[in-house]
Amino acid sequence: MIAALFVETGGSYWNLDGVDPWDEARDARRYAGPWPVVAHPPCQRWGKFWAGQPLHIARTGERKRKGDDGGCFAAALASVREWGGVLEHPWGSHAWPHFGLAVPPRAGGWIIADDYGWTCCVEQGQYGHYARKPTLLYAVGVRLPDLRWGKTEPTFPKWALDRYGLAKCKRAGELAFKGGGKDNKHRIGTPPEFRDLLIGMARSVAMQEPAQ
Repeated sequence: MIAALFVETGGSYWNLDGVDPWDEARDARRYAGPWPVVAHPPCQRWGKFWAGQPLHIARTGERKRKGDDGGCFAAALASVREWGGVLEHPWGSHAWPHFGLAVPPRAGGWIIADDYGWTCCVEQGQYGHYARKPTLLYAVGVRLPDLRWGKTEPTFPKWALDRYGLAKCKRAGELAFKGGGKDNKHRIGTPPEFRDLLIGMARSVAMQEPAQ
């Protein structure tokens, strides 16, 4: 049995044998074991646009606070350290330096993250996502798998290349031309192959007995 923390209601971790999903309603910050975890804490306040969308800021003057996620990342980190498992966040996450985790090489490979675990960067595009989606992993107590390492080149639709040229497409980023918006389930969702990889990592943790 493993627990999937901070996951979407009815999403890719739902209705799986041996997986206990914790969505927003259950509040994964309250998870108290005893199962190893796969944690997907929200990333909006830790990413490139942690302050909010530039147009919204320009129009309203409203800026969010970096790391203001209600303690979700801190709770996920504590759960992984306590119960073992793996935590996932986007490449470039400010949470890594904020919490003292070593930033791994973009091209891949496991390195020591801190006194508890290991970290790496891997592209979800190597596991079925429609974009490269480079992703940071933080793992504690698991068997470290040899992943499909490497930094691949972005791909763009032919119509976008014909209309804007390669240089402008690269500046805009590959997700800009593939639709769906920042909250689209296909954009933010975890591909089944990658999900199964993370579940397998969590299941490799030697099971701990619950506290009496």
